[in-house]
Amino acid sequence: MSGVIGTIFAFLFGGWTQVLTVFLIVIIIDYITGVLAAIKTKSGLNSKIGFWGLTRKALMFLVILIAHQMDLLLGNGIEAVKSGVIYFYMANELISITENYGQLGLPLPDQITRLIAVLKNKDSNKKL
Repeated sequence: MSGVIGTIFAFLFGGWTQVLTVFLIVIIIDYITGVLAAIKTKSGLNSKIGFWGLTRKALMFLVILIAHQMDLLLGNGIEAVKSGVIYFYMANELISITENYGQLGLPLPDQITRLIAVLKNKDSNKKL
């Protein structure tokens, strides 16, 4: 059974790499800190919010799968698209973890707090 699962991962993601392991750890930490922040701020746990949060995280892996397939189409032997997508999502998850830490009352350096404020402001100024 594990051979079948390994084959599926190798086909879909080009194998399970260290960057995917780190990304998975970051996703889990973000989810846990998000739940803890919701409890601490007494905003309550909401199954609908939790469902959509997990759905977004699953969709990130779907985009990584597509990025790997694009790398295969480019045929240059490097996984530039996949790596770029993973690092982009990982940066967003790390920002979310940092925000959750702030809501939990953990100390954050002023530079990180200002950087998050700048990034959130740039994101809210985007028009679709």
